[in-house]
Amino acid sequence: MNWKSISDRLLDGGSITEEEALAVLESPDEELLEVVQAAYRIRKKYFGKSVAIHLLQNVKSGKCPEDCTFCSQSTRALNDVERYDMQTVEKIVEGAQAAVDRNAKRYCMVASTRAPNPNELETICTATIQIKQKHPHLEICSSLGLLTEEKALKLKEAGVNRFNHNLETSRNFFPEVVTTHDFEERINTARIAKQVGLDLCCGGLYGMGESLQDRVDLAFALADLDVDSVPVNFLDPRPGTPFHGKPNPLTPNDALRALCMMRFVNPTAELRVAGGREKTLRGLQSLALYPANSIFTSGYLTTGGQDYETDKQIIEDAGFQIEMQA
Repeated sequence: MNWKSISDRLLDGGSITEEEALAVLESPDEELLEVVQAAYRIRKKYFGKSVAIHLLQNVKSGKCPEDCTFCSQSTRALNDVERYDMQTVEKIVEGAQAAVDRNAKRYCMVASTRAPNPNELETICTATIQIKQKHPHLEICSSLGLLTEEKALKLKEAGVNRFNHNLETSRNFFPEVVTTHDFEERINTARIAKQVGLDLCCGGLYGMGESLQDRVDLAFALADLDVDSVPVNFLDPRPGTPFHGKPNPLTPNDALRALCMMRFVNPTAELRVAGGREKTLRGLQSLALYPANSIFTSGYLTTGGQDYETDKQIIEDAGFQIEMQA
């Protein structure tokens, strides 16, 4: 496969076929750097050498009634994850300062829930208004489960810039991961977010036992939604979940191939290396910045991660720079 010719086509406004995307995931290790270079050419055109940093705040923990098999915050998971209701406005606003202190472009408020109730939605909206007053250049992302158009409009009116709602996996593999809601419900929420004018952050999780074709199908489903941002997570099996104790099937090279494939399929989207980055990529984290242009720093929802100073050093050592707030 001529990887440069694929990037040439994409740089000229063309697209990649499903067969070519699958070939990226099946490519041999000796061609990996060629694949990475081809993906970097596209990343460089749209994002230069900048890396956008995001900081997560778990605003409601361990209270989700859904049965997502990978999630330690499901009420069906048997673990000691901290469980609490929606945080106060004050605590959520306080968390935004940590994002500012780490030069984060976005502050992401995430709640473990099927859908926000009226009081929870009001808390998020009030917190967003106050954060925007204190930090007008900090972008706000919220992840609150399933949305109606009315709820999405309230978030938009309050100043939320982006809504996260991951598809997680392909339509075909989805029933193996979640049974308490279906793939179409996720698609519907993603479309509602776009319809009301919110940026759509929508990605998935690799390493759950899905096929290579499932990974490709997810990438094309995201392209069909015209997503603005794609977080790519790699399974880090959590205690109390069905995946705990199972080895992660992904090698660092597999993860890099997956990121490159996602860049080829969604060339203009912000591509973020998300949960599982440190454990899956290990010593190859800096190479992930060639297809991807964004990371989470200072941990995830129920798991720790690298501190900001370490991430900053990786970014700078690789010759990239942190994208500052506008």
